Amino acid sequence: MRGSSRFIEACWGKPHNGIPVWFMRQAGRYQPAYRQLRERYSFLEMALSEKVIVDVTCRPVEELGVDAAILFSDIMIPMGPMGIDFDIQEHKGPVIAHPIRRVQDLKHLKPLRPEDDLPEIFRSIEQICRRIDPIPLIGFAGAPFTLASYLIEGGPSKNYIETKKMMWEQPELWHEVMITLADAVVSHLHAQIRHGVQAVQIFDSWIGALSVEDFEYAVLPTMKEIFSRLNRLHVPTIYFGTGSAALLPLMKQTGARVLSLDWRVSLAKVRQDLGNEMALQGNMDPVLLLSSWDVLARHVRRILDSMAGDPRYIFNLGHGVLPNTNPELLKRLVAMIHDYVPGTNDIGI
Repeated sequence: MRGSSRFIEACWGKPHNGIPVWFMRQAGRYQPAYRQLRERYSFLEMALSEKVIVDVTCRPVEELGVDAAILFSDIMIPMGPMGIDFDIQEHKGPVIAHPIRRVQDLKHLKPLRPEDDLPEIFRSIEQICRRIDPIPLIGFAGAPFTLASYLIEGGPSKNYIETKKMMWEQPELWHEVMITLADAVVSHLHAQIRHGVQAVQIFDSWIGALSVEDFEYAVLPTMKEIFSRLNRLHVPTIYFGTGSAALLPLMKQTGARVLSLDWRVSLAKVRQDLGNEMALQGNMDPVLLLSSWDVLARHVRRILDSMAGDPRYIFNLGHGVLPNTNPELLKRLVAMIHDYVPGTNDIGI
């Protein structure tokens, strides 16, 4: 067991020094070194290269001073060994060759055997943990609903027509899809934990497309089962979704130890509404990173002041770092958050 950190302590609500900070997509296209690699390799080649995974994952810790690393990968990576033929296309995202629409389509899927199917991922995790120690590594996976939306639609979608039609018109098939994906998610995250990650985050990026009622009957039972199984391993579990303000009371019921929020909600209001028993992570609008320092610092200060003294708070973005973000601005922001002192007007140098 590696040493603790302010990030891990905040997840558990234990006393720690300073506000922890890391950024979703902190390993990505805003980095010059990443863009150079991307000119030479496809995204999937990078995501399955042990050397690239290690280097890209570690750089934000070493260059920005963040309090946690997150594994460089993609939520679709476990789908390949399960029998899903897909590609990740620039500016589009995952594109599925043969979408799942019928019972027969689902029968072609194979159970995920993480260490056998994706050995480079787990060798990378072990190397990363040694390289960044004592900074923790966060593992992750896609949530079943978000994964299902890609598999059913055939790619990104605005309205999720086929996904919702299956959910409403073929509830038995929908349930089978969710259970199949839930087993893969848990298996993949269990393996990541075995090899050294100290926290796990589940990305439900498109969950905001659902009504409260649809989430409650078609998604919540599966997410409860996932977090119940993961929480037995005694590592922090984080649940993230966008456009999910109306769903937050139900997301709390999943059993996740940390809720990661987008910028469409007030952190202080969520804390008031949901209580103090779970940690909150977020929730700055990533577009602010493209503003002037003075504008950015004022908004960050407002967020920090609203959560001052909360032992269960982790600073993050409400979504991922945008590609045209200046890395030096991120580094300056990390220093500002680490130097934050409640009750002063200083917004950083």
